[in-house]
Amino acid sequence: MGVIRLLGIRDSALSVDEVLNSVGDHAAGGTAVFVGTVREQDQGRPVTSLSYSAHPSAEQELRRVAEKVTADFPVTALAAVHRVGDLRLGDVAVVVAAACPHRAEAFEACRRLIDDLKHEVPIWKRQVFADGDAEWVGACD
Repeated sequence: MGVIRLLGIRDSALSVDEVLNSVGDHAAGGTAVFVGTVREQDQGRPVTSLSYSAHPSAEQELRRVAEKVTADFPVTALAAVHRVGDLRLGDVAVVVAAACPHRAEAFEACRRLIDDLKHEVPIWKRQVFADGDAEWVGACD
């Protein structure tokens, strides 16, 4: 079973370097990192602002998701952090990383981690469009 090195829900800027450094491991032959950023459009509509909110259980659910990934893949190290609060275009919203003995496993574990985080951890995004419409989206689409 792999080691979960860093997990968190934060209201401050995220560091890709912090996440990458946290999963450094001499047993890993491959490390995969996913960085999710705030984009200027969603479904072809210009986005003017965005904010994330998390349920109080979000960190506990994030741990559950991470533990499942370490049980399903030969992970040597794993990390995931998600931002909450108001974000601007280009801001980093989420960073996940998985280190494994081989690159294919690292890619698969990293993908599972971000996909499960997106679908199972209670984090919601509210985005406001240029036309004034706003919508809530489950997890970190």
